[in-house]
Amino acid sequence: MAGYNPYQQAGFQPNPPIQSQYGPNGPQIPYGGTPQPGYGPQGTPQPDQGYFPPQGLAAMNNDGGMGGLTGRMGGMELGGDAAAPYRPNKKKNRHAYHNLDQSSGPAQAFAAPSPGQFGHANAGNSLQYGPDHPYAGQQVTQAMNQFPAQASAPFSPGLQASNQGFRQPSQPDPAAVGPGVSQGKVDPEQIPSIPRLRDGAAQYYLENVYPTMEQHLPPPAAVPFVAHDQGNSSPKFARLTLNNIPSTQEALTSTALPLGIVLQPLAPLQDGEQAVPVLDFGDVGPPRCRRCRTYINPFMTFRSGGNKLVCNMCTFPNDVPPEYFAPTDPSGVRVDRAQRPELTVGTVEFTVPKEYWAKEPVGLHWLFLIDVGQEAINRGFLQAFCEGILLSLYGDHQQEGEEDGQTNGEASETPRRIPLGSKVGFVTFDRAMYFFNCNAKLEQAQMLVMPDLDEPFVPLGSDGLFVDPYESKPVITGLLRKLPSLFSRNKNPEPALLPALKATQEALALTGGKIVCSLSALPTWGPGRLFLRDKNDLHGIETERKLFQTEHAEWRTMASKMVSSGIGVDFFLAAASGGYMDIATIGHISAVSGGEIFFYPTFSAPRDVLRLTKEIERTVIRETGYQALMKVRCSNGLQVSSYHGNFLQHNFGADLELGSVDADKALGVMFSYDGKLDSKLDAHFQCALLYTTASGERRVRCTNTVASVSETIPEVMRYLDQDAIVSMIAKEGQCPIYRTATRMTERTLKDIRNALTEKTIDILAGHRRTGSSSHPPGQLVLPENLKEFGMYILGLLKSRAFKAGHEPSDRRTHTMRFLKSASPLELSLFLYPRIVPLHSLPDNSCFPDPETGHLIIPPCLRASFSRIEAGGAYLVDDGQICLLWLHEHVSPNLLEDLFGPGNTNLADLDHSLSSLPVLETHLNAQVRNLIAYWGSVRGSKALTLQLARQGLDGAEYEFARLLVEDRNNEAQ
Repeated sequence: MAGYNPYQQAGFQPNPPIQSQYGPNGPQIPYGGTPQPGYGPQGTPQPDQGYFPPQGLAAMNNDGGMGGLTGRMGGMELGGDAAAPYRPNKKKNRHAYHNLDQSSGPAQAFAAPSPGQFGHANAGNSLQYGPDHPYAGQQVTQAMNQFPAQASAPFSPGLQASNQGFRQPSQPDPAAVGPGVSQGKVDPEQIPSIPRLRDGAAQYYLENVYPTMEQHLPPPAAVPFVAHDQGNSSPKFARLTLNNIPSTQEALTSTALPLGIVLQPLAPLQDGEQAVPVLDFGDVGPPRCRRCRTYINPFMTFRSGGNKLVCNMCTFPNDVPPEYFAPTDPSGVRVDRAQRPELTVGTVEFTVPKEYWAKEPVGLHWLFLIDVGQEAINRGFLQAFCEGILLSLYGDHQQEGEEDGQTNGEASETPRRIPLGSKVGFVTFDRAMYFFNCNAKLEQAQMLVMPDLDEPFVPLGSDGLFVDPYESKPVITGLLRKLPSLFSRNKNPEPALLPALKATQEALALTGGKIVCSLSALPTWGPGRLFLRDKNDLHGIETERKLFQTEHAEWRTMASKMVSSGIGVDFFLAAASGGYMDIATIGHISAVSGGEIFFYPTFSAPRDVLRLTKEIERTVIRETGYQALMKVRCSNGLQVSSYHGNFLQHNFGADLELGSVDADKALGVMFSYDGKLDSKLDAHFQCALLYTTASGERRVRCTNTVASVSETIPEVMRYLDQDAIVSMIAKEGQCPIYRTATRMTERTLKDIRNALTEKTIDILAGHRRTGSSSHPPGQLVLPENLKEFGMYILGLLKSRAFKAGHEPSDRRTHTMRFLKSASPLELSLFLYPRIVPLHSLPDNSCFPDPETGHLIIPPCLRASFSRIEAGGAYLVDDGQICLLWLHEHVSPNLLEDLFGPGNTNLADLDHSLSSLPVLETHLNAQVRNLIAYWGSVRGSKALTLQLARQGLDGAEYEFARLLVEDRNNEAQ
């Protein structure tokens, strides 16, 4: 029945018998399992499968669909950058060690691939690249490949004429300089596209690794890639805004670009990437420069036969310690260089002697501070939080009868999810505090009540409060399952949060650690009680900025104590019906201590239970350190001008103090000039993070980055990192709101929006003035590597932090603090979401490629309502939430394929749905695969579904807000 479309027939059955792709005698692939990385199609769909008739070309080519952008940009042309021909090795010999005497892609440098890792392939246009293209590099070998199947066939280089690919920075964009204007209108297809940028880069880095010294233009932050560390740190750890730095302050000022670096010291690595080496130099510690205290790195040089070590930061010649001496060859390279990771790898860790200790390092102590007030019980928040703790500690190894039937020895066989030496403790609070003794020798946990809120103390010794979670598994499991019923009759709606934080700070004062706190109501009881400050009478006026800061000295003092004790605090806040929580005050402790806030403004069980439990799990199992100090050093001629992130700095120039640091946190550092840089030398940057690991080892993680120095602006503009620039502007743009109390009242939201707009204009005008004088006057010329910059800034202006119009102060404050600590990956998705149409997925999308085994990911759409089709279904992800938007005229057959038989009406769908059911349908398997993949390339927020049915759900307004290319009411 060629051409038969089941979705246009009245009697179609959505779940017909499915034939195996192996035939009747081959192995059967059953339905019903959870999505596995890269698993094959579950069934054979009809060849012309679709959910509604074709819409025609008119809907796809509607010029007016860009939300008025065409009219506003009338008369302007999009021009590319016509710089000088690219000479890739121009500055090769100016580096201390550009050639590290090793091949560009040694297979032995990469770990074996993990079978549980998703691959990525793009179903869009096939892109090819020339040998001197900025993304061109070596091919992924089987050992390097992070994906579950063997890498694809050799990639033949060659520049494609299509405007959808990447071009060498020095070549003009043919689409931009070509006929893009017709009778005063801009062709929407010629406007730079963030989805096209991401999809093209993702396809390229599916087959190629990123060599950190051979290429100077990092991949887009939202694209998964494998980096080969050649002495310059991976962009996952450090991203410079300018990879070619102007030699003078005047030259930098003429570009209006920020000179800074975005640091994510504990960033997670993909399977196939070399683990960060851990080196032990014994009691003497790692070699350092005696003048500037820079740690040994690949860019330091040796002289006098190996007796002198010349610092790459301050050029001071140091005497090499006898225990570290090795002779040099005639070229000045140490003979043992290949065996020294600190001389060949850009990111390394050193174990440090006792002189680096502030206190005896021990395994990370986790203290769960749980709200058991009336609101937490009534909303189901308490039960969900307890389920999240159990999931984070024991995963799926939970049995209902464990606390009754298993011995301690049997319970200890549960696979560890936190390192050996880590311990956990439990404290609950409402108007009083309740401490629990979970010692493994007890049959059940013992509760001690602390009613004194003015001078609270810890009534338990450390052996009782903090226990090994696997030795005490039966006791802990029984406690967490009984907590909701134990406090079910609690009638105290007012929690006393600050006294509980004081008590937990005292419990962790000797060791340091991490506090994970839940809260479901404004803490209006006891010392440090808070009041309703946001009464909707300050919005839109100058005094609104008072709502973005804390006015309580006690909370500020508590935040400082947490940091000095080496404690980080994560908050899980569930507002009752969108009520006021005063995140500006409560979140100040997280912002200073290096923690994080997980905010659920309209928490509803069971819709948000899955998201809450997954985010608690992520908090516990991600790489986390505590008692951290950070120092950033740079070459002569540069100096640190400011820091932006979640930390405590007592005075400028002092080390940054962080109670805790984890894999998802990033911070920004801005630099200024204190002299002229020599264009014959490189500029160097080193970030040193001293911290205690979760297993109880004191280490220093060093991240080394290098950049070229140029005297010409076109050279500078060719190596811009768009994601780093956007990240620095986002962190710096809202910083005045978070400076000391004397500066918090300097700028209003309107002033910040105007400053962001003016900054964008200055950058584009600076490029027009200095690098594109050959183009006609009046022509809009975008820098080659900043073509999507304006769209990112538009997303930033429309974010809840800075948007115009009415917005609850809690949401503004939460978004502002998120921007301060967001990684480039999270920020990129947050400012411009990824959107995939589900109703028109090709049959092979979201399944492994039969030749390579890579998961085929469909191309994303632009975030504009002009791309939305009537009767369509769309999956939208901004890194924080994931919406499934369904048009009011969506096909009933599509609903049955997604949600199961009988679900043919939008109004009948469960509005509290948070995940798709496992069905034996092709579309259901595709969407589950896509969701599972997206969840693996995200930040700290869990990916769970939220329905947004047109005309039925309030989440539809959130969907409209995510269409950043359109006019959104008061957003601008």
